[in-house]
Amino acid sequence: MALSAKLTMRQGQTMVLTPQLLQAIKLLQMPNMELAAFIENELASNPLLERAEDHDTRETERLEGAAEAPAGEGPAEPGDWASDSLDTDPGAMAAKLGTEIENAFDADLTAPSAGPTSADALSAGSWAGVGGGGPNSGDAPDLEAYVSETASLQEHLERQAGVVLIDPVDRMIGRALIDGLDQAGYFIGSLDDIAERLGTTGPTVAAVLVKMQTLEPTGVFARTLAECLELQLRERDRFDPAMQAMIANLPALARRDFALLRRVCGVDDEDLADMIAEIRRLEPKPGRAFGDLPGAPAIPDVYVFAAPDRSWRVELNSQALPRVLVNETYAAVIRRGAAREEDKQYVSTQLQSANWLTKSLEQRARTILNVASEIVRRQDAFLVEGVSALRPLNLKMIGEAIGVHESTVSRATAHKFIQTPRGLFEMKYFFTAAIASADSGESHSAEAVRQRIRQMIDEEDPGDVLSDDSIVERLRKVDIVVARRTVAKYRDSLRIPSSVERRKMKMSPVGSPRARGDSFPAEA
Repeated sequence: MALSAKLTMRQGQTMVLTPQLLQAIKLLQMPNMELAAFIENELASNPLLERAEDHDTRETERLEGAAEAPAGEGPAEPGDWASDSLDTDPGAMAAKLGTEIENAFDADLTAPSAGPTSADALSAGSWAGVGGGGPNSGDAPDLEAYVSETASLQEHLERQAGVVLIDPVDRMIGRALIDGLDQAGYFIGSLDDIAERLGTTGPTVAAVLVKMQTLEPTGVFARTLAECLELQLRERDRFDPAMQAMIANLPALARRDFALLRRVCGVDDEDLADMIAEIRRLEPKPGRAFGDLPGAPAIPDVYVFAAPDRSWRVELNSQALPRVLVNETYAAVIRRGAAREEDKQYVSTQLQSANWLTKSLEQRARTILNVASEIVRRQDAFLVEGVSALRPLNLKMIGEAIGVHESTVSRATAHKFIQTPRGLFEMKYFFTAAIASADSGESHSAEAVRQRIRQMIDEEDPGDVLSDDSIVERLRKVDIVVARRTVAKYRDSLRIPSSVERRKMKMSPVGSPRARGDSFPAEA
């Protein structure tokens, strides 16, 4: 068959995502912090957008000014709209409109009707503005100005190195060593590479490393976990031969092979327990205190309250919802004063973008509220009884109930939080897989089954530790059908050791690290 080019007509249907629709989808899945940053960017780039709070404040001031105006004065001139409806810079507005409107803002500088003279008031106001609030000012002090900045691990070490290292060459090597630290405070660089890059010798760099290992926090610049623990034990004068043998056999400590540790360390059970307790008090990650800055607190998007009629009331968190308005007056004035067609097109584009943004934010809030309300309706037993009463739930069930696609539900619940009487939870927490029941009745939530497994292990007898098969049998007695590998998977997700390890921990004189709330350094 000969190949040839030809034109054909074909009819079909397709869905095209417009930029506005893509923006609405993006807004729906944004968490609070990202949405606030996005709104701030839009407020800075679109002159037709303004905060609802600023608009309400200006309206209140305008009404108060109208009520206090003398009887002989008439209504404000049409040109006074700038002082009421705009939240922008007078110079920038004058450049856009080609008019001088500086006098429109003079109403904000009215002198007081009684009290000190204008000069005294201006002087007092200037002093309060510079000082951040004088003795007679009503403004609260800016406490954030007095909060000290959190120093990083590198900055903390650089200040100490400036005292410990006297020679300029050693200081240069010290800075290179600090650059080779990871977040935990371990040195992950290469001494030979540093020596080659700085044109010095390996022993010189190693000598500086020894000095840097004396800095606080103790254990920094260690290259292994054993070296980190050794540095801390030496500072406490606890690095005796028995402890040295313990540090040399950290894998055996991680396996809880206490028989081997007693043999290599030459100690009895009581001394071994004291040595392990000493190691547990050490810090396996000395740079942890100087790690990442604390993350932003989780802000609830939805609140759930108990109503008097024993139902649940679901409300959006108005403080977390950004409220923006479109300044139609500003757009009309600019459109009338625009002489070029490009200016009119610019105003129309910005007005369309502003209107679409406000509609998208409204749709986002409505979708989140609908999804949260349906989640509360289906998981109302959780609010009363707790985790054990969680029901199986997936995105499709919520989507079908409120009439949206499950992908929309996924975006509406991503990084969103709901404040309930039982605490703050991410919305994704309420979506759990279904576990079949033994008599083909109502299925069970995977999270509820996981919680039941934890409870069974916490209540087990030290002399009769439950194996995974035993847990399967006990769950079957309460109408829950799971496989042994499922129990093992849930147990691993809960960070619970196997039955063999739990029996070894509970029967040993050292005791269970999990019960004591700590862990072996080798596992850190």
